[in-house]
Amino acid sequence: MKRMKYLWTLCLALLAVGFTSCSDDDDSGAQMTISRIFLENAKDKDVPDREVSFARLGQLIRIEGSGFTGLKKVYINGYDTYFNNALVTDNNIWVTLNGDTPIDKASEDVRNTIILVKDNGQLVYNFIIRASAPSVTSVDNTLPQPGEKVTVYGSNLHETTKVTLPGGIEITDGIENDEDGEWYSFIMPAGVTESGSITSEGANGTAVSPAFFNDFNCYIINFEEDGHGELGSWSATYGSAELVDDPLNSGRGKVAMLIPQSEIDNGGIAAGARALLWATAGNDNANDDWTSRMYEFIPESTPASQVAIQFDIYVPEEWNETGQLEISLQNNLSNYGYGSNCTKFSAEYLNTATVWVPWLNEDGTTTAYKTDGWRTVTIPFSKFGNYNPDTASKDADKATASAATFQTICEDRNAGSYKNLLFFFVNSDIELAEDNVFEAKASTQKIYIDNLRVVSTAAIEVSDF
Repeated sequence: MKRMKYLWTLCLALLAVGFTSCSDDDDSGAQMTISRIFLENAKDKDVPDREVSFARLGQLIRIEGSGFTGLKKVYINGYDTYFNNALVTDNNIWVTLNGDTPIDKASEDVRNTIILVKDNGQLVYNFIIRASAPSVTSVDNTLPQPGEKVTVYGSNLHETTKVTLPGGIEITDGIENDEDGEWYSFIMPAGVTESGSITSEGANGTAVSPAFFNDFNCYIINFEEDGHGELGSWSATYGSAELVDDPLNSGRGKVAMLIPQSEIDNGGIAAGARALLWATAGNDNANDDWTSRMYEFIPESTPASQVAIQFDIYVPEEWNETGQLEISLQNNLSNYGYGSNCTKFSAEYLNTATVWVPWLNEDGTTTAYKTDGWRTVTIPFSKFGNYNPDTASKDADKATASAATFQTICEDRNAGSYKNLLFFFVNSDIELAEDNVFEAKASTQKIYIDNLRVVSTAAIEVSDF
C-alpha cells in the first residue's frame, strides 16, 4: 500500500510540472521479464505484501520485473484484465484479478497464465490462478460404514483430487466431482477409527470440513446396549420392542422407525394426530447430563449456531406434503408441530423444540424427500425454541437468543424437570399463510432414524500462507 501511495504522489508531481505520463517512452521497446509476484494485503499491517505462487479472483497483485513501460494489455487466464496505467512503472504492475476471470472453464493453452502485451511483443508467464477459497458447508453422511458414499458440499471445490480423512488416511482414486465445484464424493474406506475433519485438495486449494466426521464422542443415543444412550419408557413412548434391524444391513444394528411397523400395519398416523414419543432415559441417566461428558469435546462458549444435533436417516419411499419430525431437548412440550409455540423464542417459557420438514422448501413449494441409503441430517441448535433469534419479535429477545451458547443449552437441560430428549412424528396441518395450507393426510411413511449425536459445526478456515 505504501508503494501505491508513493506512485500516485509521483505521478501527480510529474503531471504538475508538465509531464503527460509517468512512463518513459524511451524504454517502451525493452524486453519484458517477470521475476516475482506479490499479493498486496492491506489488512495485514505487519506484512502489507508477500511473494506468492498463486492468487485468487478479487485479489490485488503486484507483478515485479522489468520492461513494463509501454504495456498495452494484460490477459489473465485469457481474460482481458483492466489495469490502471498510472499504477505501472518499468518494474512493477498493480492489477486486480477480475471476478469474471475463467478458472476451470479457461482454455488449456491460457489456463494459469499471465500474458503481458506491448507493441513489440508479449510475455507469457505461468502462474496459478484460483477461484475464491474453497469451503465446506455440509457433509453427507458423517458416520458412514465402509463402502458407503460420502458427499461433501460447499463452494469452489472444483477438481478435488485428494481427500484426507481423520487419522491421515488418504483417498486419491474414485473421487467424483461436480463440474460447478459444489460437491465431491468418495467411498468410505475401511479402517477409519479416528474422528475429525475431512481435508480436500483441488484446483482452488485446500478445504477442511467441520470436525464432525466419524465423531462418536457426544452420542445422545444409538439404540444399542453399548452405553451410547438409553431409551426412556413410559406410557407415552415407544420402547425397545419397537426397534428394528437396520433394513440396509449396513452394520448400524438396531434403529428406530418414527412410525413403528405395528402402527403402519394398523393404518398409520391419522391426519391431525401424532405418533408416540421416542425418548431418552432422562433425569437419572448419565447420558442425559450433557455437561458431564460433552464439554471435553465442545467448549462451553461455542455459539448455539455452531453446535448441532446430527442423526442418520433412511427414507426408502417418497415423503411429501404431510408429516413432520419434531425434536425437543427436554420433555416439557405443551403443543406440537410446525409453527407451534414450543418451537419459538419465549421470554416466559423454556422452549427447546424444533420441527424438521424435509419436503417443504423455503419458498413454500414442495419436493418429495427420499434417500438412496443412509444420509446425515444436521440441525443447528439455533433452530430450537429459545435459541432461535428468527422467532423472536423484540430486538432484546433476538439478542438473548443470539447470545445462547452450548453452556446455555446444557444448563437449560439440567434445570428442566424432565431432561428426556424427544423425537417423534407429527401429522398436523402446515399453514404458511391463510391461502397456503398443507392439509395433513393419514401417513404410513417409513422413516428410519439412528445415531443421534451432538457435534460442533464450527467452520475451519484455511490460510493460503
